[in-house]
Amino acid sequence: MINRLFSLPEKGTDRILFACGIFLAATELYKQLFLFYFINSRHYDWWFFPFQLCSLPLYLCLMVPFLPSGRLKKAFCTFMQDYNLLGGIAALAVPDGFCHIHWTLTLHGYLWHCLLVLIGLLLLTSGRSDLSRRGFTDTIPWFFVFCGIATAVNVLAPGHGRADMFYISPYAPSSQPVFHGLSLRLGIWPANLLYLLTILAGAALIHFSAAAAIHLRRSRLA
Repeated sequence: MINRLFSLPEKGTDRILFACGIFLAATELYKQLFLFYFINSRHYDWWFFPFQLCSLPLYLCLMVPFLPSGRLKKAFCTFMQDYNLLGGIAALAVPDGFCHIHWTLTLHGYLWHCLLVLIGLLLLTSGRSDLSRRGFTDTIPWFFVFCGIATAVNVLAPGHGRADMFYISPYAPSSQPVFHGLSLRLGIWPANLLYLLTILAGAALIHFSAAAAIHLRRSRLA
C-alpha cells in the first residue's frame, strides 16, 4: 500500500485532494449551519469563521488540482504537507478547541484534523511536495499572505475582536497555551509574532524531518 502511494501519479493525487476538499467543504457547511441555527439562534459567531490555519486545506484542496504543474502548485502542496500536518497533529494532541460544543462538532473536529494528517502524509509519500530547502522557503511568503488575510478578518469582522483567525487577534491575549501567558507579559503583538515564528519553526521541523526520512528510504532501496 505504501509503495503504491510512492508511485501515485499526479492526476491520482489531484483526484484524492479534490475529494478531500469536497468532504471538508461539506462538513464545514454542516458545521456553519448547525452553529448558526441551533447553537447561536441565527446569529453568526465570527469565532467560527473558517479561516484558521487548519482551515486552509478546505480551499487549497479544491484549488490545487486545477493549477498547472509548476512551482506554485508545489508550494501549495508543500504548505499543506508542512503546516497542516503540524496543525493536525497539534490539534489532535490538544483537542480542547472542538470538544465542548456538541458531539457532532466534536466528531467533525476529529475527522477534520485526522484528514489533515492523512493529506500531509499523502503529499509526502506521493512526491507532490518539494522537500528541498527552496521548497520550504517557497511556503513562507504564502504563510504570511494567509496571516495577512487572517488579520484582515480579525480587524474587519463585526464584534470587535470576536474573530480570532490564526489565533493572532490584535484585540485580546492569545488563547493558545503558553502564548496566553506571554501575551500578558510581553503584550499582544510580540506574543503573536512569537506564535507565528513558532509555527514556522514547527513547519520547518516537519519539512526537514520528512526530507531526511525520504532520503533514508531511498538510500536503503538503492
